[in-house]
Amino acid sequence: MNYFRDLEEILLTINPKEKFRKFDCFYKEFLNENIDFNDNYKIIPLSEPSYKDFMKIVLPKNVKIRKYFDTKEGKGSLLHTIAHIEYSAIDLALDAALRFKNLPKEYYKDWLEVASDEIRHFLMIEEIMEKIGYKYGDFEVHTNLFEAMKKTTTLVERMAIVPRYLEANGLDQNPKIMKKLESNPDEINNEILKALNIILEEEVDHVYKGDKWFKYACEKENLEVENTYLELLEKYYPGSTQGKKLDMNFEARKKAGFSCNELKRLANKEECL
Repeated sequence: MNYFRDLEEILLTINPKEKFRKFDCFYKEFLNENIDFNDNYKIIPLSEPSYKDFMKIVLPKNVKIRKYFDTKEGKGSLLHTIAHIEYSAIDLALDAALRFKNLPKEYYKDWLEVASDEIRHFLMIEEIMEKIGYKYGDFEVHTNLFEAMKKTTTLVERMAIVPRYLEANGLDQNPKIMKKLESNPDEINNEILKALNIILEEEVDHVYKGDKWFKYACEKENLEVENTYLELLEKYYPGSTQGKKLDMNFEARKKAGFSCNELKRLANKEECL
């Protein structure tokens, strides 16, 4: 199997079940070291997300936000939002493992492992969603995660923006959703809570992998880590480093590799609690 050619085919596969089947075969071959890393294969730039043919895509401002989880539609909307994040994260991990060449094998192993985790997360959420009569594709979605992937064309940018910013923001948001679910206990909400606990724990490791390879890329390019990170956040998300952030998950972010000094700068606080 050719690593870059076959992984690109998986990334471009439209049908989710077929994508997962192909990845499972590919990942087994990778772990068994039956992969050719010939890097002469030319990877195509992506202009559209792999889910464009079966999802209703709208602008972020037009996505309906359902804040209450005590109705079937509210639960379905929440589950669909999480499922879309996880499905997008699958492609983000696959692309990270594909797009950047001539890196240590550990790099490719890390991002294929992340892709495997994200597939499992998606399937967990999809199973709960189907229990209440919904499927992936029943609600509208936006392409913010895909757009971030498309715009970040260097390793430094990709690792800073995708795992170290967007996924790290998920570490902050996940506990807030869990609190709302805990305040509306029922069988489905309890199942969602269990899934979110697993996702939160494993997403810390995903952000840690992003942190590791961001610092690796900074070292290779002789860049100072903290200032480079803040500069990239302002480049892609102007204003994102301004103002106090009251809900930052310091504990999870520290486990994921953020320094106390960096967290204080990000949250505009004097203490790293």
